[in-house]
Amino acid sequence: MGPTNVDIDPKLAWDEVYSAPGKPRPIYRSVVDEIGRYGEGELQTRFDQLGRTFRERGVTFAHDGEERPFPLDLIPRIISAVEWDTLASGIRQRVLALEAFLGDVYQHGVCFDDGLIPRSLITSSQHFCREAVGIVPSHSARITVSGVDLIRDEEGHFRVLEDNLRIPSGVSYVIENRRAMTQSFGSLFSNQRVHPVDEYPQRLLAALRRSAPEEVRDPTVVVLTPGVHNAAYFEHVLLARLMGVELVEGSDLVTVGNRVLLRTTEGERPVHVIYRRVDDEWLDPLHFRPDSLIGVAGLVNAARANTVTIANALGNGVADDKLIYTFVPDIIRYYRNEEPILKNVESYRLDDPEVFGDVIGRLGDFVVKPVDGSGGKGIVIGPQADERTLVNLRKEVEANPRGFIAQRPVALSTLPTYVNGKLAPRHVDLRPFAINDGRDVWVLPGGLTRVALPEGALVVNSSQGGGSKDTWVLASPETFEAAPSDHANGRTLRPVANFVARQVDPRHPSEAEQ
Repeated sequence: MGPTNVDIDPKLAWDEVYSAPGKPRPIYRSVVDEIGRYGEGELQTRFDQLGRTFRERGVTFAHDGEERPFPLDLIPRIISAVEWDTLASGIRQRVLALEAFLGDVYQHGVCFDDGLIPRSLITSSQHFCREAVGIVPSHSARITVSGVDLIRDEEGHFRVLEDNLRIPSGVSYVIENRRAMTQSFGSLFSNQRVHPVDEYPQRLLAALRRSAPEEVRDPTVVVLTPGVHNAAYFEHVLLARLMGVELVEGSDLVTVGNRVLLRTTEGERPVHVIYRRVDDEWLDPLHFRPDSLIGVAGLVNAARANTVTIANALGNGVADDKLIYTFVPDIIRYYRNEEPILKNVESYRLDDPEVFGDVIGRLGDFVVKPVDGSGGKGIVIGPQADERTLVNLRKEVEANPRGFIAQRPVALSTLPTYVNGKLAPRHVDLRPFAINDGRDVWVLPGGLTRVALPEGALVVNSSQGGGSKDTWVLASPETFEAAPSDHANGRTLRPVANFVARQVDPRHPSEAEQ
């Protein structure tokens, strides 16, 4: 059994900026010096200016039913060139492995025969899409866009918290954060060589165009949005504008003879690639929810006929399932024949009776997540939960063990953040974005650093009231402190498995990850 009475001590969190009190890490030194020259009044003025910039540009996010400016903090997050190379390599490795996994799941299922993962775990996933079976992209990727959520643990190691392979959002804030920071804090950039982030829209457009059906030479690409009431509508508008393509709703499209057409004032025009920002269940009322008014009737049939490409592909959500997340290290070993570059957070599969028995009696020692959750919804951070919450959680987990995983509580790393007129440490994560064009994976040098604004909070999601920071990836190997080496964590609970091809008993999918 693992330790009891687990607590998440903020003092144990890795400080991104300071290696010791008053001693900034080398890559932050110039920023700390610059900020240190500002008085309290100037800091407030510049913070207010960032807010005005976002309001004027309409950079908003829906929270509690209200459109609000997306909070952007003054202090950037900085990642050295060498550390970024490792992160980008790890993300690329992960996306390519999951791409191969999804192709296998929806075609031949060799991974089931080889004992990588029980077939029942796939078919019981809420996001497994039977309609996607047999839809084979000719030369495109199933995972065109991905957002891999990373955290840095107490010892400074980056770890993967979850994969977002359905409709990852947030890249618009990466672009707008940089624009606002260069306008309001141009002097901060004077001593840094920072990778730009404005290449993303054209990289995405190139990948989408390449994904078009093979015979199409000049494809028409559209962005399909659920409409103005969607929380990420600002992003849909921005990406469509920056790519120079049409932003459409379901009512703008029609299928005729398994071909998708765009209604225009000049008549109907063929559509070859749809970058959809609509969930699977709402995408086609003929195959999914018949009451959907935001989808396109017949779209799945058109995709099956290979007259249109849907990006990201149908059914990707099965690889977002947090139970499947626990298998990703083994998925990398199986499909890539490589050791994972980036480790998962230590996780426990509650569908395994022995693990369930170890965890259920002390849920207060773990972070418990619904396997199909998103946006931070449904997460219970055991050490911060009250007794009533834990009692209700236990009932839910006992009723549906397959529906939850447990993880070791991690004190996410902290960055100084401007809150209530002063700088104070707040927990952060990082969502880098990757584009897969069917040949290789490009990772945007930067990403969305999200901040949990309430003191001590660990849920950073924008939908839960979080903010963000501009993320700087240095363009050359500056002096930096190397990331700490990894080591065994000394757990005693039985965590998840190391996979050795053809040597895993599929009846026992939860052997210990070393």
